[in-house]
Amino acid sequence: LVSVDAEVILGGMACCGRSRAPTDYRCSLPLFFFFLVAYLTIFHILFVLFVWTYWKSIFTLPVQPDKKYHMSYADKERYENEERPEVQRQILAEIARKLPVYTRTGNGGIRFCDRCQLIKPDRCHHCSVCAICVLKMDHHCPWVNNCIGFSNYKFFLLFLAYSLLYCLYIAATVFKYFIKYWTGELTNGRSKFHVLFLLFVAVMFFVSLMFLFGYHCWLVSRNRSTLEAFSAPVFQNGPDKNGFNLGFVKNLQQVFGEEKKLWLLPVVSSLGDGHFFPMRALCEAQNPLLANEEQWEDDGIDEETHGKLTQKEISCVLTYSD
Repeated sequence: LVSVDAEVILGGMACCGRSRAPTDYRCSLPLFFFFLVAYLTIFHILFVLFVWTYWKSIFTLPVQPDKKYHMSYADKERYENEERPEVQRQILAEIARKLPVYTRTGNGGIRFCDRCQLIKPDRCHHCSVCAICVLKMDHHCPWVNNCIGFSNYKFFLLFLAYSLLYCLYIAATVFKYFIKYWTGELTNGRSKFHVLFLLFVAVMFFVSLMFLFGYHCWLVSRNRSTLEAFSAPVFQNGPDKNGFNLGFVKNLQQVFGEEKKLWLLPVVSSLGDGHFFPMRALCEAQNPLLANEEQWEDDGIDEETHGKLTQKEISCVLTYSD
C-alpha cells in the first residue's frame, strides 16, 4: 500500500513541468515535499499502530481462572459419585462459598464447567474452539484466530479503531485520484488499477469496521460483553443486563484503565485481574468485589458465617454511585 500510494503521489511530480498553474502546490518542490512527508508520517503512524494492535490481539493468550476455582480431588470425587442433582448443587454451593462468585445459572445454581472441572468466575465462559474457560469472554474471533476476553479486549478495540482510521485515511487520499480517473485526467493504466483497487477495498472494510466498532463502543459504554448482550447475567435476584454497569466513565476505566495516557496504546492497563468485577447493585454502599483478593482466602473466619454474610450482601440493591 505504501508503494502504491507513493506512486500516486509521485505521479504528480511528473506534471510539474507540464501545463499546470503556477499556484499548484505540486509545482513548488518545498511545499510538495512538505505534504509528502506529512502524508507518509501520518500513514506510517497509523500503519504501525494497526499492525501493533493486530499482533497483540492475535498473540495475547486468553487468561484462564486461577487454581482456587478448580475443584480439589476430594471435591471432584464427591461430586462425580453423587447422582442426585440437588446434592450436586449443594456441593457446588459449599465450594463456591469461599469464592467471590455472584452470577448464577438460569435456575439459580452455581456456574460450573463440566469440561474444565471448575467453578466459573463472574463473566467467565467456556470457549468450545479453544477448549478452555476464558475470563470475561467476549467472543471467539476468527479474524485474529483467538479468543477475545479480559486479557486482550482492549487490544481488540484498538485494533478495530486503528483499522477504521487506516481505511478512512487511504480512501480519503485516493479519492482525489479516483475523480481524476472518472473524468479521464488519469492516463496511466497501472495507476488506474491501483486507484480503483485501493478505493474499493478501503471503503468496503471501512463500512464493515464502522458497524463492528460502533457496536463494541456501545458494549463498552454499558460494560457488557457480546455474550452478556445476548444473554443477561443472572444474579441472586435474577437476570440483570445492567448488573456490571457502573456509569460511562467507570465503564471505560474497566477496559482502558485509569491512566488516560495509556488508553490509545496497546499495553495492559485494564482494571482488576478478570476474576471479579464491581457490580452496580450492592448492600451498605460497599462493593465486596473491590476489596483485596486476600479477603477471600481462608484466614480462620468461620465459613458458614462468611457464607451467610455474602448472601446478605448480595440480597439487597443499592445504586452504585459514581
